[in-house]
Amino acid sequence: MQINQVLVSASVGDAVTNAAFELRELLRRVGPSDIYARYIDPALMDDVLLLRRYDRRASHRPERDVLILHASIGEPELFRFLRHRPERLVVVYHNVSPGDSFLPYDPAFAGLLEEGRRELAVLADRAVMAVAVSEFNAAELRALGFADVRVSPLVVDVERLRGIAPDPSTVNHLEQLDGPIVLFVGQLLPHKRPDLLLMVHHVLATYLMPEAHLVLVGAGRLQRYQQGLQLFLQDLNLSRAWITGSVSQEALVAFYRHATVFLTLSEHEGFCVPLLEAMAFSVPVLARARPAIPETLGHGGLLLPEGGEPVLVAEALAEVIENDRLRQDLVAGGRARLADFDPDRARARLLDNLLSVI
Repeated sequence: MQINQVLVSASVGDAVTNAAFELRELLRRVGPSDIYARYIDPALMDDVLLLRRYDRRASHRPERDVLILHASIGEPELFRFLRHRPERLVVVYHNVSPGDSFLPYDPAFAGLLEEGRRELAVLADRAVMAVAVSEFNAAELRALGFADVRVSPLVVDVERLRGIAPDPSTVNHLEQLDGPIVLFVGQLLPHKRPDLLLMVHHVLATYLMPEAHLVLVGAGRLQRYQQGLQLFLQDLNLSRAWITGSVSQEALVAFYRHATVFLTLSEHEGFCVPLLEAMAFSVPVLARARPAIPETLGHGGLLLPEGGEPVLVAEALAEVIENDRLRQDLVAGGRARLADFDPDRARARLLDNLLSVI
């Protein structure tokens, strides 16, 4: 029996891809297991198989096998493949971002997001089980018609990240900065609202804390949006804001170790792994109360109003940076919350759910 995973694209540093690698490590304790993708980053070609190669490696009795779909975006070729395979289908739902915020920058990509939701609804009757990484995601799956929905948090092994030595050149650069560092980690996409983070930094640096720095760490996967973000930064004359682009794990560790506070104003998340990473590095967390941030954050940080008004957020940042007692309380809360996401328990829960359909 084979238990294989399929996803639209496999990319370095992508949360969905990382989840697939983590799950493959578990599944190989049970039997043969590979990852297939429609699109593969060249850096991963030795570790992920092209979807078109699946038939050549499929077992002789595919009806006994299991296919695990990591659902996060639409892809017609993958959808057609899944509809006609005889294997039992399990859907792992990472959430599909609403397409509206992408429409001005990449209408085709926005269409793939909307198509992803339609494809999910069609697959509801085909799936023997669905696994959601949050209750928020589980509610969406039930609304789409999935009958057997299990909640199993992502396996986030923050100790593995903490064990990585920070990049020396990044450390050297950060140690030259003369003020507090506000850090955001995540893909620079419209629904993550890095533009709103720049507005907040403009207020903070202009009226409250001119020595503050803002660092936005993450890949910019939409060229037009990335260009607009850079122009916006220049128009606001934010000399202490830094958009890094994609970075290595060693550089990411350096940013976490030198951050004063972590801030996200994302409008839509299915889980939000960087919240846990920031907690692991004892960085106080501020986040907007948008799906599914409150569920992941719990009492591990400061939950900001849904609106994310720049003046209010800037004032909250200044208070956290300057109030040592508040900072200590937020760090302690983050440490306590992190214990709820023990990776070994998450692995056991995920594996138990998957084995129940084998």
